Parts: sequence; structure tokens; C-alpha cells
Amino acid sequence: MLRSKASIVFMLLVLGGASAAAQSNSTVSAADSYLEHYVESGNFSGVVLVERRKEVVFQKAFGFADREGHIPNRVDTRFHIASMSMQFTAAAILRLADQGAIRLDEHVGEYVPGIEGADKITIRDLLLERSGLPDINAQPDYDDVLQHHQTAESLIVHIQGKPLQFEPGTKFVREEHSAYNLLALIIQKKTGLTFKDAMQRLVFEPFGLKHSGVDDDFVNVRKMAKGYAPEGTYGLKPAKPIHWSGKTGNASAFATAGDEALWVRELFHSEKLTATSREAILDTRMRVGYGWMRGENERFGRTAYYMNGRAPGFTSFVLYLPDGETTVAVLSNIYSSATTTIGYDIAAIFLALSYEQPRFATGAISAERLKSSTGEFQFGPDFYQANARVNVCAQGSELFLQWPSGDKSALIPLGGDRFLDRSYWEEVRFERGDAGQPIALVYDRFRGEVLH
Repeated sequence: MLRSKASIVFMLLVLGGASAAAQSNSTVSAADSYLEHYVESGNFSGVVLVERRKEVVFQKAFGFADREGHIPNRVDTRFHIASMSMQFTAAAILRLADQGAIRLDEHVGEYVPGIEGADKITIRDLLLERSGLPDINAQPDYDDVLQHHQTAESLIVHIQGKPLQFEPGTKFVREEHSAYNLLALIIQKKTGLTFKDAMQRLVFEPFGLKHSGVDDDFVNVRKMAKGYAPEGTYGLKPAKPIHWSGKTGNASAFATAGDEALWVRELFHSEKLTATSREAILDTRMRVGYGWMRGENERFGRTAYYMNGRAPGFTSFVLYLPDGETTVAVLSNIYSSATTTIGYDIAAIFLALSYEQPRFATGAISAERLKSSTGEFQFGPDFYQANARVNVCAQGSELFLQWPSGDKSALIPLGGDRFLDRSYWEEVRFERGDAGQPIALVYDRFRGEVLH
């Protein structure tokens, strides 16, 4: 039977649509299967969202917002987002600059004269985390800071009188929590409002973020997830409570995954910021700035903007790929940095790129393997903790990394001599001598020699 040209075109469109739908269903199934391993192993509980060209193509909640109360996470559950909060603080400063209220090249001494280097450090240095300020998170009394209500002023007191770590504006060394505490104080001084209220007026309201805000210890927010911490290799326990005001400006915000996607869309494409301010965020000449990490990503073969966060009970990750307008948001109420790996792999799944399906070994580690996998290892000055001695110890049928601070990270067995640090989600591998004894511990890209 002869068919008209129009009917043939119609059939091709229908078949093409069915093929696209099948491909979409296959991609969603792959994402579900991938995430299932993390949920079942107790390493992810939260919400994952993927948006492509302003359309949400995947959004799903996993696990519990309150494990004791058996309250499941929902797509509208709010999570503390830790260091991703810096993006909101930076945007508030840029909004003030756009209004002519401040200049980014002003010295911070104009607002807070009592800190070392106040006549050298500019607001721009703070935004780019190149201030050289001593880090409040590294102060010996920081755990105590988190157990009491704080203000932006009280946080700055903890670094007053302490010398700069390096000449302002010369380099980025590590995340500068104190820089964003100081930005929060500047925002308060310029607006005459509390940091929480100033952020509402400058960022959350104009950007349409109806489910986001700042936790100043006095918020009573519905649908807020409780935070949990790893316990051993696969267990979970409630995270130690903290006063989120102790992280004012650098990690005190909360959000939903939906608000995160809206935030990225509005930040990069709307006119809520002037072209000058938006271009400053987009500028990839410096890898770190304005609460973002940015630059060419080898895995995706394109420019990427991303950030992760980690604070007691919570981890988070956001990725934006301008080429293809792809956003991935991963918010979790488990204190495990798996969210970064999850975010990159989920992006790969939806971009039809290669990814590694997680495979966590099951069952107890044998007594022989436990005995042959312990020891103390010396790392070099370039390690995450310079010149750290890391002890691998056995407890029952589990292996742990003990850090110089005394904190312990459980090691998830991957098979043979390969493990994952459950807290920081880095691969750990033993190197052995001819007799089978450990001679080195490889942590991420660093190698620690065994101490005899």
C-alpha cells in the first residue's frame, strides 16, 4: 500500500519521539540504578536534580529526612548546604557593588579596622579567597565556637591580632572561611540589617529562592532534614548538633534542590546582577572565586562551574556546564563527601559519557587481612594535612584511618587492597613488599611511607 509523504513524515516523527522517550527512560533507569548502591550502603540520603536547558529531566528524593521518625526525604526537603553558602554571600556583596554601596577594591579596614592586614586586604581578595587571613576553622577552639551562638562580629574576634598567612591577593591556598565571615560582617554594616535579613533582601527574595535562607540558630523551618554521620563502615548515627551561626557567611545557608537549580539559572542568565558582576563570576582565569570553582573540565571537555560543601551531618554539590546548560544539584543529610562523585557521575549519565558503577564489597574483612593492613604512615608537606602521620587501625572487623586530630574515618572495602575513606570519599590503597607487609599507603594522589 502506498502511503502519502505526509503520513510517512508523521510516522517518522512518532517513531523518533518514541526513540527519544526510550532513551530518556533508559537514562533515568541508569541514574536510579547508580544511586541505589549509595543509598543501600548508607552513603547517600537526599535529593538529586538534573536540569538541561531550563527543563528538569531528573528529580528524585532518597532516604530519610528523619530516620528516627521514619520521615522520608522529599524533593522539597531543605538541607544545610555548607560551603555552597558562599555563593549567596558573594552575590549579596556583588549586589551592593552594583548599587554603588561598596567598591570591590576598597580595603576592608574601611569597615573592620581591627584585623591584621586591614589596610591591605580588599573586598575582592575576600571574594577570591586570596586574603591570607588565618582560618577560623583551624583555630584550636573552633569546636567550642560551634557549640555556642555566634554573630559575624564574634567570629571575627577569633582571628583578630593573628598574623596573615601570606601577602593578600598573591595566591589561593585553601578555602578561606574567615574571609566569608568578614564579608558577612561587611554586609551587615552596609545594610544595617542582621546577616539573615540582609540576605533575604539582597538575594533570596530577588532571585525567587522561596525555600532557602540563613540559619542563625533561631529559624524554625518546616521540612528541614536532620543531619547524620557515618558510624563504622556502613552504619549511621545522628550528627553532633552545632550552632549554624558559627558558620555565618561561609556555611550557614539552607536550600532545596529546586532552589539550587533556580539559583544557577538566575545567576548565570538573568539580569539580577550587572554584566560586570556576572562576568566576574564567569571569569575562569582564577580557579576559585565568588563561591565557585571554575575552569576547563577534562572529563566533560568543556568549561565547568562547581562547588561542594561539607558540614556536620550534611554534604552538597552543584555543577553547572554552560555548554548545554546542564545543572546537577546533589544535597545529602549524611556527612559523607560521596555527593561530589555522585554529581559528576550523574552528569556523565545524562550526557551519555562513561562512568563507573559503584561496587562496594560486602561481608566482613578477614582477620588475616585486618592484621596485615595496619600501621602508621608518614605523608609529606603537600598532603591535605601537611606532614601528617596517619594510623590505620582495626576495630572488630573494620578498618579505620586515624588522623592526627584523633578523628577516625571508616574504610569501605572495594576488594583486595583498595578501600574508600567513607568520610572524605577518597580512594585508599596499600602498597606491599615482597613478604606482603604494607610499605606505603596511597591516599588519593599522595603516598605515605610506612613507619617502622
